[in-house]
Amino acid sequence: MNRREIAALLAYVDRLDPSRAAQDRAAAGERLDQWAILLEHVPATAQHPDGRHWDASQVAARHIARSPYPIKPSDIGAPWETYRAEVIGRHWDPAPPVDPDNEAAYRAALRGTRQAVAVGALAPTPQRAIEGAPSPVRAQRDAEAARRLAALGEYMPRTVRQALAAQRPHRAQREQLAAAGLPDPLDVPCPYEHCRAAKGDPCRNARRIARSRPHPSRLDDATTAHYARQEQPA
Repeated sequence: MNRREIAALLAYVDRLDPSRAAQDRAAAGERLDQWAILLEHVPATAQHPDGRHWDASQVAARHIARSPYPIKPSDIGAPWETYRAEVIGRHWDPAPPVDPDNEAAYRAALRGTRQAVAVGALAPTPQRAIEGAPSPVRAQRDAEAARRLAALGEYMPRTVRQALAAQRPHRAQREQLAAAGLPDPLDVPCPYEHCRAAKGDPCRNARRIARSRPHPSRLDDATTAHYARQEQPA
């Protein structure tokens, strides 16, 4: 959101909860500056082809209706990150048309596409099934999936592993990603400065409790590394 959109959102918040409104022009300006910085990456609205809809003002209204605490930027930013992760989770990253050896350009292209999908500017790209005889690319991906599964360890029968999936959510998710040939966030360390989880370890929140989802920046790094490996000759 730009400053105009943030100002409109704050005006709406103050109409819904006037007792918490800034008391003078200086306080209002300081609050506007803070929200503009912290919510710069969050859109005011986003409409997706499947009917999903994001509206920051609706998120603010729900918070005011349900919580006795004053609304903060994180009460808008955190729901957006959850919404964004759900949308991106249905998107299969196509290899961008840039040189994979140019890591900065490759990473920027992936992030640009992901942001466009998140805000509804592009529809998510579904994973397409490959029919007919396996192509060299498919064979390479199958080999890579087998390598990743072997690296995770095959120390129990598949039926037992499936039965224990609920008790081993991170391991089960990694096996599913490897079998499907999808990027695995735990293949790379987390670059988020407040997490820094090591390779193979789940991301953690501010209280150092394991998160069910990786941080978006770690998923971006894993995606970049995954497709860079695919571009390398067998």
